[in-house]
Amino acid sequence: MSTPSRHPVTLFTGQWADLPFEEVAALAAGWGYDGLEIAASGDHLDLKRADEDDAYVQSRLDILDRHGLTVHAISNHLTGQAVCDDPIDFRHQAIVRPYTWGDGDAEGVRQRAAEDMKRSARVARKLGVDTVVGFTGSKIWQYSAMFPPVPASVIDAGYQDFADRWNPILDVFDAEGVRFAHEVHPSEIAYDYWTSVRTLEAIDRREAFGFNWDPSHMMWQGIDPVAFIIDFKDRIYHVDCKDTRVRPANGRAGVVGSHLPWGDPRRGWDFVSTGHGDVPWEDAFRALTSIGYAGPISVEWEDAGMDRLHGAAEAVTYIRSLLWDLPAQSFDAVFNTQ
Repeated sequence: MSTPSRHPVTLFTGQWADLPFEEVAALAAGWGYDGLEIAASGDHLDLKRADEDDAYVQSRLDILDRHGLTVHAISNHLTGQAVCDDPIDFRHQAIVRPYTWGDGDAEGVRQRAAEDMKRSARVARKLGVDTVVGFTGSKIWQYSAMFPPVPASVIDAGYQDFADRWNPILDVFDAEGVRFAHEVHPSEIAYDYWTSVRTLEAIDRREAFGFNWDPSHMMWQGIDPVAFIIDFKDRIYHVDCKDTRVRPANGRAGVVGSHLPWGDPRRGWDFVSTGHGDVPWEDAFRALTSIGYAGPISVEWEDAGMDRLHGAAEAVTYIRSLLWDLPAQSFDAVFNTQ
């Protein structure tokens, strides 16, 4: 049984999609998690089935209930990637559902992916959830190096493409009273600080679209994850805890990874289990408190050098150690004797 805290601590199931949902729920409960951030992957959550069958939705809730868990967010990262990406290729076929891939026609895949994102809003509402976490994809990520030279008009068109494809999706989110929390991540339309600013501008800062704060992708890009919380305080809709260890190898390793596999000692950085990297977690949680964030703290486990059973069990304890009770009054109030 978990110890109550001011934020529910959840486990993101995306990296556990090879296991049955019931097994993941049992593991998370045993480790002391409060709930799950359920990924629309494996048998964890089939959005098409959930959209059409209320009994299936209830079966997901029943599994959570059997293990004393709750759900505060669902994830549709993989399908979201296909909404704006160009090209659509073998990478997408490997990650989207067969009903989204269809015959593989690129524009057809994008359109079906958009419909699945709308579906995720409806399913979230059925589950009693008000946040869907995910990716957007991007027509212009391939031009991030800006060489060969890329005209400004091409970049402008990329943001317009995002707005054209996502505004209809967000209309459904609005209708369901659900928010989309985009994970700021390379290969997406918003992948760093300034692209996040421009992404919000592209959709006129509509409230249905905000951010999933995941500092791991900010660290290796040199972005201050705590400053991001403060500057986007009205858009932090969800929190994923994944860590990054930055260790430039004597000036040899670049930030883009050199096509080296995860865990290779020649890399300049690697994702590691929460608490084992360089993310300033205490500063980040203090910042989240300062902006009034009251949602879940979700652990996303990724570490090429650690068994996931060890990492997930250890991470929940680490996170809880930073979620201390807030003071009932200012510490200096005791000095006022008048």
